[in-house]
Formats: sequence, structure tokens, C-alpha cells
Amino acid sequence: MSSSSSYIKPPLSYAEQLTLLKERGLKVDDNDKALHLLRHIGYYRLSGYWYPLYRYPKDEHIFKENATFDKAFKNYCFDRLLRQLVLSEIEKIEIAVRSQMVNVLSHAYGAKWYADISRFKNINDNHTKSLNKLFADYEQSKEEFVLAFKRKYTDQYPPCWIIMEVASFGRISSLFKNLKGGKSKRRIAYHFGLKDSTLESWLHCLVYLRNICAHHCRFWNRQFGVRPRIPHSPSKQWLIYNSDGIANNRTYFVLSMILYLLQTVNPKSTLVKKFNSLLYKYPNMVVNAMGFPESWKDEPLWNGPSLR
Repeated sequence: MSSSSSYIKPPLSYAEQLTLLKERGLKVDDNDKALHLLRHIGYYRLSGYWYPLYRYPKDEHIFKENATFDKAFKNYCFDRLLRQLVLSEIEKIEIAVRSQMVNVLSHAYGAKWYADISRFKNINDNHTKSLNKLFADYEQSKEEFVLAFKRKYTDQYPPCWIIMEVASFGRISSLFKNLKGGKSKRRIAYHFGLKDSTLESWLHCLVYLRNICAHHCRFWNRQFGVRPRIPHSPSKQWLIYNSDGIANNRTYFVLSMILYLLQTVNPKSTLVKKFNSLLYKYPNMVVNAMGFPESWKDEPLWNGPSLR
């Protein structure tokens, strides 16, 4: 028999929320600031940042002796800045992948390769859906280059360099995943120092990460629901210390994945420098909560001269 029941808890005012937190042991030094944050960020969103401050068992929602509202808010601020940093780097990778697909596939199969069902797997399901969604994005676009093409030409499908510019990263990832294996697909993946199956997995993960960041969800200490492949025999610098033992659903792995791709996309990236500055600004953040091993600063990927 199910033990579930209907939710009957009444909504609380901001003042009542603050009182509840205090009753559970959270120290609040500035009531006005705490009420302002509850009002403009929200109890439920902030709760993900004071969860690490609960003592065990955590489902009793009793705070540790040194837990403060300010610590929880600093967790929130760190996470917000980290998401912004990650989102900025994913943008660079997305644009680079889009460019490689357009260039390689148009030269191999023509300007409208994306509409050629013979180039794709699962044509009656995945590709048909992807093509319909891709064309819907194109039809709805108000970009001037799209409108100009429609005014001048009668083609049902535009060249890939037009339609791919209005495609979401999710559409790009799906197209690459469903593309049949072969020289062109391998060439795109090799440009980023990966096997095509690994790049498929990483693109799927990057879309997932981008959506987390874009929707302002908790990022820093999350166990991600998508596990990107661990690369084997990568052609560029990768993790060398216990790489097979690193959890591939934690922040350390996905940041390492981004760093790996930036070796191609932006060799002079300052991501590591920015991340270290973020840790310096928030010295109480515990990196092992993000899946970072003790040896992370010794990794050439995290300590290379081009990434300082």
C-alpha cells in the first residue's frame, strides 16, 4: 500500500519563514537583509543552499551549530557566478560545434545535408522529428538574414549556414547524434580531439548543463542527471590522476570537460583563472563538495600555461 499523502502544508509569510528557520537553528544576524532575500529570491530556491548546513539526519531539517543565513546566501552567490561563468564558456563551444558541422558537412554532402534523410539514422523517428523542429524554428525566426532569404528565394529548405544559425543547441546536438557514422562525422569530432561517440555524449551533456544554467538551477554541488562519457585515448590534454575513478556526474568532471574543449575552441581561455578567483572570493566553499579530488591543482589540464 502506498504511503504517499496529499500536501497540506499552508503557505507561510516571509516573517513566518524566517521564524521557522530560526526555530530550526539557523543564525540570522540581519533580519531585514534575510527578509529581503526571502522576498526576492524565495525560500524554496534558497533552501538548496542551506541544505548542506543541515545536521544529520538531514530530513529533520535541523541546522548545525555554526549554520548562518549569511553562509547559505554566500553559497547562492558562488553558485550564481559559477553558472554565469559556465554558460559563457558553453556558448563558445556551441558556436564552434555549429561552425564545424556547417563547414564539414556542407562540403561533403551539399548545403542542404540536414534535409537528406540518407545521412541519418532512425529516419522515421528521430530525424523526422528533428527536421520538423528545425524547420519550425526557421519558419518562426524574425532574423533579418532569414527574412531576406525568404524574400529572394523560393526554396523550401535554406542552406545549412542559415538554418543552423537559428537552431537551438539541443537541435544541433540531436542532429550530430543522429548523423550516420563515417569520415565526416569523425572529422568533426577529431577537430575537438575526441571520438564521435564521445562528442555525441559531451554535446548532450553540454545542452543539459546549459539548460541548468539558463534556468538558474543549483549547479555547484549537484549530482548531474546526465553522465558524459569518459574519453579514452583523447588527442589533447586530459585528466591524468585517477581519471577513471572521477565521478562523471559531478562539477569537477564537467568543468574538466569544458576545459578540454576550450583547448581547441579558445586556447587562451582564462576559465581556470576565473574559477580560482571565484574560490578566492568565497574561501569557505568546499571544492570536494563539487567532486574535486585532492590532486586537482596538479592536473596539467587545470594548471597548463595557456589556462592560467
